[in-house]
Amino acid sequence: MSKNEFICDCNTIHEETVKETLAKMPEENTFNKIAEFFKILGDTTRTKILFALDLNEMCVCDIANVLGMSKSSISHQLGTLRRMNIVKCRKEGKEVFYTLDDEHIKQVFEVALEHIEHKK
Repeated sequence: MSKNEFICDCNTIHEETVKETLAKMPEENTFNKIAEFFKILGDTTRTKILFALDLNEMCVCDIANVLGMSKSSISHQLGTLRRMNIVKCRKEGKEVFYTLDDEHIKQVFEVALEHIEHKK
């Protein structure tokens, strides 16, 4: 298999394809937000938190016990996830319960997990 096997060696520009793609191209800020979203998900602790919250609504103490970490470190990570609108919380008395922010987050996480599990 040659190192350059997948390099396009043509000089033809497929004008319609290029125009269609450019017309649908989001603004630069949208790409920045997408990149930031995936950077936030690129942390093992945060992905473990997402896995737990994909299964159940949980408080900080429960998440800390599941992950074997301190409440402080879990709270820090949850703050990051909240600022990025990846998780949300609701207060019940003195307890705060966390869930994934919406169905989109749930789908992104589950599709990623399915992809990884399928490639084993």
